[in-house]
Amino acid sequence: MRSALFLPIFDELSDAAVVARIAAEAEERGWDGVFVWDHIAYREPVRAVADPWVTLTAIACATSVLRIGPMVTPVPRRRPVVLARQVASLDRLSGGRLVLGVGTGGDGAGELSATGEELDARARGEMLDESLQILRAAWTGEPVAHHGKHYVVEGLTLLPTPAQPAGPPVWVAARYGNPKPLRRAALHDGIFPIEIESADQLAQVVGDVRALRVDADAPYDVCIGLLPGVDPGPYAAAGATWWAASFSPYDITVDAVRGVVRDGPYSSG
Repeated sequence: MRSALFLPIFDELSDAAVVARIAAEAEERGWDGVFVWDHIAYREPVRAVADPWVTLTAIACATSVLRIGPMVTPVPRRRPVVLARQVASLDRLSGGRLVLGVGTGGDGAGELSATGEELDARARGEMLDESLQILRAAWTGEPVAHHGKHYVVEGLTLLPTPAQPAGPPVWVAARYGNPKPLRRAALHDGIFPIEIESADQLAQVVGDVRALRVDADAPYDVCIGLLPGVDPGPYAAAGATWWAASFSPYDITVDAVRGVVRDGPYSSG
């Protein structure tokens, strides 16, 4: 199982240069990835919020082997062709190290209602599915012709393509107990389960996704976010391929993150 930092880029971590230095330290310590939250606002007492794509660009320039990516980007509040450009550019800049975490997003911090975005969860799910179709088509380098319920792309060719030949792996956020995101996740390259309270619950999610996969034996990633101090071992046994050290968004400090970095990544030995 590989190990990553899962960072809310708020307040002390809202400076992209600071996060890039942390990522460089993590790479030196043997960590495998750094993933960042994607928000434009958050609940109090959080005040400062960084842009994830600028932050990921800084991380890409400060590291050479870490896997990086947004975990997760709320795709329905992004234009799919713009996102396709950002993804391809960052994947090329990083030398093919990008993982694209995706989800429908939510309005817990008022990010959608305050900006006139779609509030209906079913509609956002449709928008996410359409966007993923557009992204996959864009990454081929062929003209994209899409006429859907929410988006239209009239024959655009979006070059350059990502460094990874099939495009970055797409990991889908899925809330435990909700079957629709599980079906979506089964169509892509990995899953980021949320609101998982035990290794037994994760094992159930892994089994359910495997049953939905066309090729159950094909490579597939399962990334579980756990607070520092929680033993990742049982989750590895339940099917997790990545452990992401998570932090509270309300009191995150540079010192706390660096302490976890210094403790080093998970080792089954």
